[in-house]
Amino acid sequence: MKQSSPRSLFATRLGVIATTVGSAVGLGNIWRFPYEAGVHGGGAFLILYIAFILILGVPVLCAEFALGRSTHRGIFGAFSSIRPNSRWRWGGIIGVVASLMILSFYSVVAGWTMEYFIVSVKGGLSGLSDAELHASFSSFLVGWRPVGWTIVFLLINYFVTARGVQKGVERISNILTPMLFVLIIAFCINSLLLPGASEGLAFLFHPDFSKITPSVVIGAMGQAFFSLSLGIGVMLTYASYFTDRTPIVRSAMITASLDTLIALLSGILIFPAVFTYGVSPAEGPTLVFEVLPSIFNRLPGGMIWSALFFFMLFLASLTSTMSMSECVVTYFVEEKGMKRKSATALTIAVAVVFGILCALSFSSLSDLTLPFIGSFNIFNFFDYTSSNILLPVGGILISVFVGRIMSRSLLTKQLSSRPSGAPSFAARVIPFILSWVAPVLITIIFLVNL
Repeated sequence: MKQSSPRSLFATRLGVIATTVGSAVGLGNIWRFPYEAGVHGGGAFLILYIAFILILGVPVLCAEFALGRSTHRGIFGAFSSIRPNSRWRWGGIIGVVASLMILSFYSVVAGWTMEYFIVSVKGGLSGLSDAELHASFSSFLVGWRPVGWTIVFLLINYFVTARGVQKGVERISNILTPMLFVLIIAFCINSLLLPGASEGLAFLFHPDFSKITPSVVIGAMGQAFFSLSLGIGVMLTYASYFTDRTPIVRSAMITASLDTLIALLSGILIFPAVFTYGVSPAEGPTLVFEVLPSIFNRLPGGMIWSALFFFMLFLASLTSTMSMSECVVTYFVEEKGMKRKSATALTIAVAVVFGILCALSFSSLSDLTLPFIGSFNIFNFFDYTSSNILLPVGGILISVFVGRIMSRSLLTKQLSSRPSGAPSFAARVIPFILSWVAPVLITIIFLVNL
């Protein structure tokens, strides 16, 4: 059932950029990029990552933007508008399910950042040894506080999303996204003053091409794809609120550039610190909640830096999960005829249930594993299924649908920024990439990750 009331649109060009960049920027940039770069050798990985942002990320982002703006529908409605009653509707279903799964488990991690922000403000991490930091995080995971923080975070998400596109999502993004940039730049300035700054920057920006292996190439390709939140329709949903004057290719380039800038700044933030204090750049998943607090303890004013860092992670988590919520809410509003507040309440309620199960995966439900995928607990199942299966499959479907099924004249009109409507260079190249290049590259990511 299509929504009968006039569709909301973003009020300003700043709102377009703030919301799309806010959706893309999250723990994947601030935590995953430095970790992936550390594991894969630094500079060589960075060059490949930027190349794949241009080759893969921008074209698929343009595809989502073009499909969303041309139909002014969410991901389910966008497929149905162009191919009614076809099997392409499954692309919309995949997007809605993936968004709900990511919202659920991502909110658990966001809850962890809220806990660590409060503890940092109180000085609870100051003076702890590495072993004590590890024990503290492990003790926190097995308690009930992660459940409480997950619920609190999702309630915050509800109050933002329920207010609508302009008064909620756009207004908050206009505040939080610039704030996120200011905080990360402040951290970078501090890191550049550390004794190991030159060594850390050399690791990140001086490529050693002998370290390029198939796994490094695949890692860079996957990071480029996942960093931009592609394949699940959140960018498509935001694009459905674009005005007809919003330039598709330019907006995609700006979003991808700022998203990449945040990833680079995250590397500048982390690598000088880890080299200064003798930490391995490939430390892995414990980097944020165990290793970095240990580093902050050694800095002047470490308690303040620690609190600001986890507050920054909270902001990044909120701007990302707002887009996940919006994707699901749009489905309920447009296809099920629900009022926005009711649709938001239902979305958050389901996410709370799933989020609680994910949070308890490290404590009372730690022994509950899903036998058909090995030893994965519920949290890992949500993470693995959404990131390694649903996102790539969704990305392939969107690329093929826009590149081959969508009317070429409609796609050219969406991609062209010329008043005459004549095909620009991007409007000639992007359809080819979407039809042939992107599906192959995303399929490689999909198969390797499986």
